[in-house]
Amino acid sequence: MQYGAHCYLFTDRWSDESLPILDEMKGLGLDLAELSVGDDVVFTPRLTRDRAAALGLALVIGPGGAWPLAADLSADDAGERAQGLAWHCRQVDLAAEIGAVAYAGALYGHPGVVKRRRPPAGEYAWTAEGLHALADYAAARGVKIVLEPMSHFRTHLANTPAQIMRLLDLADHANLYALLDTYHFIAEVRDYAAAVRTMAPKLWCVHTCENDRGVPGGGIVPWDDLFDALHAVGFDGPLTMEAYNSSIDGGDFAHARGMFHNVCPDGAEFVRAGLEFLRPHVARRWGD
Repeated sequence: MQYGAHCYLFTDRWSDESLPILDEMKGLGLDLAELSVGDDVVFTPRLTRDRAAALGLALVIGPGGAWPLAADLSADDAGERAQGLAWHCRQVDLAAEIGAVAYAGALYGHPGVVKRRRPPAGEYAWTAEGLHALADYAAARGVKIVLEPMSHFRTHLANTPAQIMRLLDLADHANLYALLDTYHFIAEVRDYAAAVRTMAPKLWCVHTCENDRGVPGGGIVPWDDLFDALHAVGFDGPLTMEAYNSSIDGGDFAHARGMFHNVCPDGAEFVRAGLEFLRPHVARRWGD
């Protein structure tokens, strides 16, 4: 089992000056670092690739930085869908350049865009068409495409396990996978074990965060049900932690990301506490 953490636990934007964070992650006992990229995130790919490789850290990237609204695989307009595919392909190129194993997130739409309407009949079909093309492009570069369902506060497209699996079935590509985020599912599912079973054929990663996006444990996520189900389906992918550091800029970074409570004042302590909670769950089921 790999354990990972998102760079947002430590910094608001990845850069060449962020490289020591990789050393810190490795020192905390992590195996994987998730980095957010976008048009406002500028760094030297070779430096990140080489530092991660030297440390033995796997890398995953996702589009958490600036991302044009018109670049959207689910857009009604075919031209905007084409822009979306081109933009995501550039991020796949970056993933390949830094040696990232996956490009992950709500790539099917644009997080933060929630269209309050009855979905057009063709929305899933044209979104799946773009995802298939993206998965094909990424496969040739050795990068997995991993789709994350998000809550209905962030997207209207794929909120539930059934919806993400429907989209994956329509896209029909071996290089498409799924990510389960325990925080987003608090608003969407009643049965976490059933969610795991539904997503199992494509489940590659689990974001392990509490219902308040804080350190896993102590909240209302049904962790025993989750881990029992993960073990039952033979899951062996990464368990990662994701939140926003609430000390950066006096909390402005977290506030700008829509997190208004102080659940991550210290990224290193977040990781330590998270691992202290997660590792016994894994050991009890998978062994040491």
